[in-house]
Amino acid sequence: MKLEALIQQPGQLRWPVFWAVLTVAVYLLAKQLYLRSGKAWASPLITAPLVLLGLALVLHANYQDYLRGTHWLVAMLGPATVAFAVPIHQQRALIARHWKVLGAGVLVGSGVAIVAAWAMATALHLSPELRLSLAPRSVTTPFAMDVSGRIGGIPGLTAVFVIITGVCGSLCGQVLLKLLPVRSAMARGALFGMGAHGMGVAKARELGESEGAIAGLVMVMAGVLNVAVAPLLVMLLQS
Repeated sequence: MKLEALIQQPGQLRWPVFWAVLTVAVYLLAKQLYLRSGKAWASPLITAPLVLLGLALVLHANYQDYLRGTHWLVAMLGPATVAFAVPIHQQRALIARHWKVLGAGVLVGSGVAIVAAWAMATALHLSPELRLSLAPRSVTTPFAMDVSGRIGGIPGLTAVFVIITGVCGSLCGQVLLKLLPVRSAMARGALFGMGAHGMGVAKARELGESEGAIAGLVMVMAGVLNVAVAPLLVMLLQS
């Protein structure tokens, strides 16, 4: 029996097992490719979705088919959100020393990101659902999907926007560090944590331990702030 016919039989356990195992396997392979090449285009956030999309097209699978097999991976984003409390606890001394600067930076960065996304979506005459899905794109996926669902967006689509933002933010961050004389570990880490969330944290860790810690801290602070404030800011933008 052909693979396509086998996995598309309704009621078969092979379908969810197939997509779940395939997703994890493709990600691990993509991660190894990135570690060996060090090239931005080889990031698992780029290569893994492209490979999975190609396989879905070949097998004539749709998003619902894929989600049926991988919904438990999405559900794990909730516990992952709780785990973000760890870096905040580890860096509590740093927060106590620089809470004003970090707080102001996260507040301004989050506000600019939401307003800019909303303005761009409005200028392009995107539908209300697309605008609401795009607004929380500048925080890491668990927070962004939560905010998107609360304000009337499409969480799955928001996750795609988050990935695009992370890739572009990481690339632009590397260019900015080459052009600007930024020497402070705090400034370098905050740049990636605020501008490229999860992928930015990975890139900041390549620069140094301090940069990675700051990036992770800023990413978490931005996520918490957006969960609390983004719905209110979106309501103001809609009015």
